[in-house]
Amino acid sequence: MYLIQILLPVLDNTGTPFPEDLLSEIRTELIDRFGGITAFVHSPAEGVWAHNDERVRDKIVLIEVMADILDRDWWGGYRRRLEMRLNQDAVLIHATHIEKL
Repeated sequence: MYLIQILLPVLDNTGTPFPEDLLSEIRTELIDRFGGITAFVHSPAEGVWAHNDERVRDKIVLIEVMADILDRDWWGGYRRRLEMRLNQDAVLIHATHIEKL
């Protein structure tokens, strides 16, 4: 089994919050495909990274999905679609192989 984590920005490149219906659509898409999600949305985390010798900050939420099979092609396409929808250079999605206890 795999735990897939998606780090989604909550603000666009101008610092304006994304419409709630856009984030709701993303959650609904994942629930419809995988049967459920866990979304950490009430306390956005802060991502910080170096870019051209300056620190860039972003507010993010974490969405987790569990799946029996890791369909890398689907996830790669979904990441690209999210990047286009959210006008982002990169959306981080990563997977960890887990054992349900």
